[in-house]
Amino acid sequence: MSGIHAARVAARLRQALRIDVTMIAGRYGEYKVLVEDVVLLDAGMLSAIGVLPSSRKVVELVRLRLREIEETAARDPK
Repeated sequence: MSGIHAARVAARLRQALRIDVTMIAGRYGEYKVLVEDVVLLDAGMLSAIGVLPSSRKVVELVRLRLREIEETAARDPK
């Protein structure tokens, strides 16, 4: 179940935010969302029984993190 859900969430991220998404297979019941190696969401033990975050929640978390990254880059150009 989590593999199918992850694929659907990845598709929604690609569509909503127009970003590249890389999916990495984890252990059974593992469901994490990372942006630039920062864990935004870890479903923890509940993911093993199929309790997963909604795609809407994941998109919003990623959108917020990307906004933070852009704002930081604008303040501190390298």
